[in-house]
Amino acid sequence: MSSSVAGAVSPTRLALRRVRRDRSARAGVALVVGLIVVAAAAPLLVKLAGQDAYTYHIDLLDPARGNAPKGAIGGVSGDHWFGVEPLTGRDLFSIVVLGLRTSLFIAVVVTLITTVVGTLVGISAAYFGGWYDAVVSRLVDFLFGFPQLVFMIALGIIVPGGFPRWLLLILVLSVFGWAGLARLIRNQARSLVAREFVEAARSVGSSGWHVVTRELLPNLLGPVLVVATMAVPGYIGAEAALSFLGVGVPPPTPSLGRSISDSIAWVYTGADPWFLVFPGAALFLAVLGFTLLGDSVRDAFDVRLRRAN
Repeated sequence: MSSSVAGAVSPTRLALRRVRRDRSARAGVALVVGLIVVAAAAPLLVKLAGQDAYTYHIDLLDPARGNAPKGAIGGVSGDHWFGVEPLTGRDLFSIVVLGLRTSLFIAVVVTLITTVVGTLVGISAAYFGGWYDAVVSRLVDFLFGFPQLVFMIALGIIVPGGFPRWLLLILVLSVFGWAGLARLIRNQARSLVAREFVEAARSVGSSGWHVVTRELLPNLLGPVLVVATMAVPGYIGAEAALSFLGVGVPPPTPSLGRSISDSIAWVYTGADPWFLVFPGAALFLAVLGFTLLGDSVRDAFDVRLRRAN
């Protein structure tokens, strides 16, 4: 390993040690790990509860109250731990844990795709420069100026219903999501391209791929980790927002965003305010966990904060 790379790895390890000592980071990791375990074990938890997210329990609804759940706290009981969904009587616990699984899966996959694409495009644009850098810069500018939300909503409406909506969400969010990281990495990589260790690698005949992955990438690991951890809560919120607007994962597939959207009328009328509590709490905890972790990673890699300490 070259001395330049070895010197770059040490600050990264020190930053990760600071993350491990940070209380907010530990709280974020605990939340994230807990939610990932719940999402991964969602089918098992649903079976343990003895319910599913697709069976209607009309007998548990009160027609006199507009088919709101019977009983207190949205119909919470020993059989239905979070109560039941208004109008359908579907088990709300099953909907929440399976909806959390959907949201985390989409957010993590999109984060992986956008991180890999944005990092490689940004580094390669800084390294090769010339017309390639110009094309990448114009493409990034176009993606930033494009009305993404309007396009996502329109695409969700016109795409045939047979196309899997979870895959459509991943594709659309990934297409627009890599540009910000690519611009950040390109700007930081440009200062590294002229450094001695890059010139040394070139002088011994190293390929462009070798220089990008073995020399430049290790020196940019910090910003990549910061952006990746901060991106997950953003994509969780984006998936929930699109489902809230009715262009996300279609029913009857469980979705936290759609459940929150459906609960608004019931909260507004006061017929079943508990319908919002459980899916809202799951979404809040997911965003909070990744946000705490992302903030701690960002602070650990912040040179100004390290100097102040």
